[in-house]
Amino acid sequence: MNFTAPQSANPPDDGHALPAARRSSVSLAPFSRFGDQAFEWITLIMAFSVVFLIVGVGVELWTHSRLAIGKFGLNFFIRSDWDPVTEQFGALPFIYGTLVSSAIALLIAVPLSIATAVFLTELAPLWIRAPIVSLVEMLAAIPSVILGLWGIFVMVPWLRVHLFPLLQSAFGWTPLFSGPIYGVSMLAGGIIVAIMILPIITSISREILSSVPDLQREAAYGLGATRWEVTRIAVLSYARRGLFGAAILGLGRALGETMAVTMVIGNRPEISASLLAPGYTLASVIANEFAEATTDMYLQALFAIGLVLFLVTIAVNLLAQLLLKTFAEGEHA
Repeated sequence: MNFTAPQSANPPDDGHALPAARRSSVSLAPFSRFGDQAFEWITLIMAFSVVFLIVGVGVELWTHSRLAIGKFGLNFFIRSDWDPVTEQFGALPFIYGTLVSSAIALLIAVPLSIATAVFLTELAPLWIRAPIVSLVEMLAAIPSVILGLWGIFVMVPWLRVHLFPLLQSAFGWTPLFSGPIYGVSMLAGGIIVAIMILPIITSISREILSSVPDLQREAAYGLGATRWEVTRIAVLSYARRGLFGAAILGLGRALGETMAVTMVIGNRPEISASLLAPGYTLASVIANEFAEATTDMYLQALFAIGLVLFLVTIAVNLLAQLLLKTFAEGEHA
């Protein structure tokens, strides 16, 4: 008994019978792969351009500071004298002034910024949030030289007459608030930097707190927590890594601030334990004395100061990343 296989209702595919849409997709596949590869290479080049830029800045600073570093060596980082007449240079007073003024700025700005961000995201009525946010953004838009002028003509006289005598009368027994009161001082420099980095940290912290899932808050309220407990446990604890990152971004701005600090810090290359004494920062000495550098050694010493500022900024950011990674590992442990 013979059986004949049934004939297929569809003709066999021979490459010419493909639907039009499928043929077009097949024909465009090489172009699609080329577009993906081009996009990958373009983004890779852009990413590495940032690395090349950082390396290029470092190499340029090193090239123009070899004369000073060759003369003083590593002692340049620990020498305290700065005398252009005798061409004796050291960066230690400026490193000290930069780190101390930045630390003062963070101690003042971080609590204020986080408190402002918490109020705007958790407590403030809707009708008042937009005006406060606008004012914070306007503060960030004020040029540093304007803040410096305000600082030297308004803030410094007020500090010299009111705040500094009060601090000295209460804490004058400590080295931090001893000595004569000049007005222009390390503390004044830290305060003006705190004003400048406050809107940056506030804006970033507000975005971070706004991104906390509402489920966190609802779960805490469901367990009977008060508003303060919800904010402390469900919101701040959840967002603490982001808030730490916001503080680090503010620190990066504080380390490199120039004009406003130059106008209120006193510009004296000395190391003093008193916060009421004048100081100097790495950025300020470059801005103040670069136009006056008439000898090669003097000019290269200022380039070496720029190299020190570059290295200090990188070291602080690397330390911050290490601390952030340590916090993350502690949370997962």
